[in-house]
Amino acid sequence: MTDKVLHEQKYSTIASEIKSILLISIGIFSAGFGLESFLVPNGYIDGGITGISLLVKIFTPGIPLSILLVIFNTPFIILGFRQVSREFAVKSILAIAGLALVIQFVHFPILTKDPLLIACFGGLFLGVGIGFAMRGGSVLDGTEVLAIYLSRQSRMSIGDIILIFNILIFLTGAYLLSIEVALYAILTYFVASKAITYIIEGIEEYTGITIISTESEKIREMLVHDLGHGVTLYSAKKGFGKRGIHASESFDVVYTVVTRLEVPKLQTGVNEIDPQAFIIMNSIKDTKGGMIKKRTAVH
Repeated sequence: MTDKVLHEQKYSTIASEIKSILLISIGIFSAGFGLESFLVPNGYIDGGITGISLLVKIFTPGIPLSILLVIFNTPFIILGFRQVSREFAVKSILAIAGLALVIQFVHFPILTKDPLLIACFGGLFLGVGIGFAMRGGSVLDGTEVLAIYLSRQSRMSIGDIILIFNILIFLTGAYLLSIEVALYAILTYFVASKAITYIIEGIEEYTGITIISTESEKIREMLVHDLGHGVTLYSAKKGFGKRGIHASESFDVVYTVVTRLEVPKLQTGVNEIDPQAFIIMNSIKDTKGGMIKKRTAVH
């Protein structure tokens, strides 16, 4: 490798680590704010390891929440070292330690006593915090690590394991505290999970578009020149058509990625070229590189 290439790789690595630290830091303070300003002072709980810590905190007020978070998450971080990677485990240790320090030493104001606002906004800030931490390559809650491990040992999916785990927490909360607290905890968890999904999948939702048409070249030109998107062409043959099962007409399949807001414009453009075109759309969590955003027009 040349010195220039090595320098670019080093710069890229440093930039990536700085971005990771920034995302994790935002996550730590957002989660700390959600816990200290909403959930903890009002005796509310959430799902996951955080929910267990909050539940234990209610019955052992002498033990700081920061200590409980570290104690309950440590076994799962060790598990993450074995199941995921060393880098993931180190970042998660630092993230959880950072959250513990923020909760212990940064005093956020209590903003409301309204139960609905507590559940919604407590879950929102906690979910945003966990989401940013995950985008930074770490976790603030070890539930996901446990779910990954158990899913590899059984036929259950990660989502099913997390759901069962949280149902047990909510049932325990209903038994030890009250059904009302458990119901608000479910609402908190629902809001938090939606916030995590929103952060993880990106502010813009992307849609992968596969277009099957005999007018593929015209559609390609429309996507590149009118919408400003990159495209990929796949060579294909018809397996069944108007002439029967032996039809073998060759054509190109067009694939591109657009934001959800651009889907109607794309459909209109394709329909003007070939009303019979077959369009397949799939949700995409995130993208990297390529021509995703619309290019600025050159005048």
